[in-house]
Amino acid sequence: MSQVMAPPSDWKGILKQLGPGLIISANIVGSGELIVTTKVGADVGFALLWFIILGCMIKVFLQVELGRYTIGKGKSTLEALNSVPGPRLWVSWLVWCWVVMFVATFFQLSGMVGGIAGVFKMGGSTFSNTTWAFIITASCAVFLFIGKYRFIEKFSTTMVAAFTIFTIFAVFSLYWTDYGISFANLKEGMSFRLPDDFTTAFAAFGVIGVGASELIYYPYWCLEKGYASHVGPNDGSPEWGERAQGWMKVLRWDAWLSMVIYTGATVAFYLLGAAVLHGKGLTVTDNDLIPTLSNLYRASFGTPGLVAFLVGATVVLYSTIFISTASNARLSADLLKVGKLVKVENEEQRQKLIRIACIALPALYFVFYITIEKPLTLVFIGALAQALMLPLICFAALYFHFTATDKAIKPGKLWMTFLWIASILMASVGVYQLAQKLQAGL
Repeated sequence: MSQVMAPPSDWKGILKQLGPGLIISANIVGSGELIVTTKVGADVGFALLWFIILGCMIKVFLQVELGRYTIGKGKSTLEALNSVPGPRLWVSWLVWCWVVMFVATFFQLSGMVGGIAGVFKMGGSTFSNTTWAFIITASCAVFLFIGKYRFIEKFSTTMVAAFTIFTIFAVFSLYWTDYGISFANLKEGMSFRLPDDFTTAFAAFGVIGVGASELIYYPYWCLEKGYASHVGPNDGSPEWGERAQGWMKVLRWDAWLSMVIYTGATVAFYLLGAAVLHGKGLTVTDNDLIPTLSNLYRASFGTPGLVAFLVGATVVLYSTIFISTASNARLSADLLKVGKLVKVENEEQRQKLIRIACIALPALYFVFYITIEKPLTLVFIGALAQALMLPLICFAALYFHFTATDKAIKPGKLWMTFLWIASILMASVGVYQLAQKLQAGL
């Protein structure tokens, strides 16, 4: 039965329809913000505030372009990437590049598992990190397998939102401590200069805001939330064009509102890292990851701040693992379908593959963590891989725009200018980092 639906005509209707971006942004506070962003602040102080803000803002143009392709074609991200011309071995070269990043994100999620285990250890638990890692991954697998996604989504969204508000409040509360943020600090942060060692900042660029993995996830949530099905197949009629334009308006609201949310959260974590950790001369390491990060809140609130941090960090990291696993399960099923490794003829078969992946993926996180057991290192492996994938996503977004976008939903010249600027900037960051690595190896 057709699911074609007219788009909402007023802002109240638009707000009611919002979903994919807000799911991402409400759970965006994860390892990128809590660990990587604060480490950047701890390492370089306020100097890269401009870079953090830029990294959050420019990705929204890619997010919308990938959503535009999904609305116009009704295809998933991997189906889209597989259509890009070039060398093929079962699937497109671009899909293989994504597979490398996909596997690397397992390291990142494994690092989050270790981070949660560290929180419980700091909270006084006598269980080993391995035991906690098993409990975390097993519970995630069970909840997803039995279909408790909506409950966890609502609960974690509420808790993460509360923790984010608490973090922003902690930034302002620094005014009454020795680590208050001054106008001079903010001026330094907007000085548009780069540090000598760009590795940490580059890793942060890959995961802050809508990271590379979230950009890949986004079209899947657009499909599941009904954006593409509401538009319907492109029959070339004026009615299709009007529906597509209307749902693109909803999608843009979705993307921009989520950008405001995650940019505010990311900047708050960065400022805390720069003011407190850098101010105290503390370094974020594998061995003292959670105790070091707890200083972010103890500086403002003392012991109550420590308790809030332990609860907040647990919810933030667990919800990120949970949402990412739900997304990765869909990607895994789609990869098997696109690679023609399994035959998926209906939605029931797809859902079966997703449930299997919901068990297998947390098991992999557990194995990765107990094998390496260095949470910060694990997180950075995934973050660096995502950063390296960004230029390729830029290429794909531009390719889709010029080869597969119906004129009814093509953007104007101003939007295209910003899309090109965003793509060039992200590609430049990737080239810069690659050149640094090559130079270091010489």
